[in-house]
Amino acid sequence: MRKFKNPQKDRFLKQFPESSLETCDIESRCKFNFSYFDDTQVHGSELASLTLETLAHIMEKIRAYTRHDLNYWRNQRCGSGGLKIFADYGAFPTKSNFTHPKSIPHDVSWCRFRMENLSRLIGFTVPGTYADKPKKDCVPYDINTFYLVFIDLEHNFYVSETK
Repeated sequence: MRKFKNPQKDRFLKQFPESSLETCDIESRCKFNFSYFDDTQVHGSELASLTLETLAHIMEKIRAYTRHDLNYWRNQRCGSGGLKIFADYGAFPTKSNFTHPKSIPHDVSWCRFRMENLSRLIGFTVPGTYADKPKKDCVPYDINTFYLVFIDLEHNFYVSETK
């Protein structure tokens, strides 16, 4: 059987997506939620006050973090000392230059993403114990979502760590 090349057909077919929800890995990628973002505290950063370069850097980091699930980042290390990229703190730290915002539930798991140098994305996740406890008439809790609360550019959230 002879195969004919049809460049017009090939160009037409290349415009269609190659995957579907069933064949992609969308369910395993972590999500970022900004609905609890707090830019009112002295040591945090306001989005509007960040330089375009800093904001672009943060967005590139978030983009990279969302390519994998949170458990993947819990096990990834950076630097020569093997520092964790994503760390769970559990409760809000007692030694912090931030205060626990009233809008954040008391039983979340506080955590952070390490960026470069002293910069951190501070937030929380829903503890794994809630994975099988959906609220009545609601979608199940998503334990693979990072709720961003603070952008900490100077490492002020967990002050007992060395700078």
